[in-house]
Amino acid sequence: MKNRIRDIHWIEKSKLVDSLFDQSATLTVVPMNSGLEAEVEKISIPEFCAVLKVWNRTSKPNVELQYKLLDTLHSRGLPVSQPLGWGFDKEMNPVLLTSFDGFPVVKVNPSLLTTLTKLLTEIHRFPVKEFDPALLRKHDFISYFYPAIGDHHDIKNLLEHLVQNSGMKQDKMIHGDFNLRNVLDAGGKYTIIDWTNVQLGDPRYDIAWSVVLMRIYVGQRYGSLYLRSFLSEEPYTMEELELYEAIACLRWILLNRTAELPKGKDTFKRVKNILKSNKYLNEYLLNSM
Repeated sequence: MKNRIRDIHWIEKSKLVDSLFDQSATLTVVPMNSGLEAEVEKISIPEFCAVLKVWNRTSKPNVELQYKLLDTLHSRGLPVSQPLGWGFDKEMNPVLLTSFDGFPVVKVNPSLLTTLTKLLTEIHRFPVKEFDPALLRKHDFISYFYPAIGDHHDIKNLLEHLVQNSGMKQDKMIHGDFNLRNVLDAGGKYTIIDWTNVQLGDPRYDIAWSVVLMRIYVGQRYGSLYLRSFLSEEPYTMEELELYEAIACLRWILLNRTAELPKGKDTFKRVKNILKSNKYLNEYLLNSM
């Protein structure tokens, strides 16, 4: 079998990576569920499993930054994967190797929602002063999270108005895409993955994006329980989180127009219910979906 590890030009790697180089006879590669940006594989030898992520599509993130960020968080006890190495494949696609920490959460219950709330708020409470400033950057919110929005004036005009009135503060660490697919479960031990969008941001947006995805992909009941869990954990009001949910929902609508988002039979119905129930969103957005 071709050894995928040996074909990568490693810039930084741990001793565990060296142990994989000479395992061509027993090394196995199993494709895993991949997102919109990267191809993901499970690399295994009898004594050890790792995850290889290759950004071989449009997105080319700063993997060195991710590697060093994970190293910082992992060394301080946060529930993140252990970074094992980073580099480039033969096509110069960025590559990141991390520990294998289980599979994405699939079953939701009230107890899990409380756990998810604590995981995300732990990220937001992490003292950013402990970071090398180069590892945690602040981006222009709209241009970063709403690519190509200039081609969608109905979203752009409303979004700019909402952001201007949101009192947004970009002074805490946010994950940027906290959802069930980015939380791994290994027998009740949870690990947060996919730190591509980590940055200095506003926790209210991070929470709202996570809640909106819960409403869309799991259902209104669990989405509402999830929101209440955050309200009991953090000093935010329902009013301000409703505004941020509107901001987050506009992102989903934009991405749905420009990318192939996962959808089930009830997805559009749930999105429409959000648009109808949120006082900051306009009904005309329904006609452009």
